[in-house]
Amino acid sequence: MLTSAPLAEPWSAAEFEARLRAVGEERYHDRHPFNLRMHSGDLSREELRRWIANRFHYQRHIPVKDALITAKLDTCALRRTWLRRIQDHDGQQEGEGGIERWLRLGEAAGLDRGTLLGAGAGTVLPGVRLAVDGYVNFCRLRPPLEAVAASLTELSAPDLMRTRIDAFERHYTWIEPEGLAYFRTRVSQGRRDSREALDLVLGWARTRDEQERAVAALRFKCDVLWSLLDAVDQAGRRSRT
Repeated sequence: MLTSAPLAEPWSAAEFEARLRAVGEERYHDRHPFNLRMHSGDLSREELRRWIANRFHYQRHIPVKDALITAKLDTCALRRTWLRRIQDHDGQQEGEGGIERWLRLGEAAGLDRGTLLGAGAGTVLPGVRLAVDGYVNFCRLRPPLEAVAASLTELSAPDLMRTRIDAFERHYTWIEPEGLAYFRTRVSQGRRDSREALDLVLGWARTRDEQERAVAALRFKCDVLWSLLDAVDQAGRRSRT
């Protein structure tokens, strides 16, 4: 007679949170060679502009994935909380929000706004499109627990933003200071957003299987961000050969 293996006990809330935070500590893209070069001041103007243009493809899809997550939430309170994230990036009116601030970063670096918005051939690298599409489809297809858990890269984002501000002010003085507004805003927004998402994930994941799927979702998101930088870094290497 076949017997099923006993189910693993859930981790305690403290251990579960520690495992989620460990993913960022081990796999967040602040450790990627391209980001290390950026923060050391070793990027050329061409490389930095390529990153800004391709990262914009990711930025403009943040409210898209958040709209997909919002549609999965089953209470008014939760939907209101997540709708604020869309407003943070799209703005409540023209000329506001994170996408607008990223466009201004591009302009401060000498990129044309129309080119960024057009995202024409040659602007966005195929590897970047693939990574972003993968993340958006993950949020479209996976349950709320996993979609929200994937957003927990925000746990590591505030420290990265502070490092980036310092690096830009120190090494890339040819970029006008006003262009750094996106990074400055995301320090406080990232801290708030990660706390909200972490509380949801800790509350929703009651079984060991659910906890493990949340950790796997966060690993996947780290892979998305890492793959995006791989594509940008490799394009730079090709241009130098």
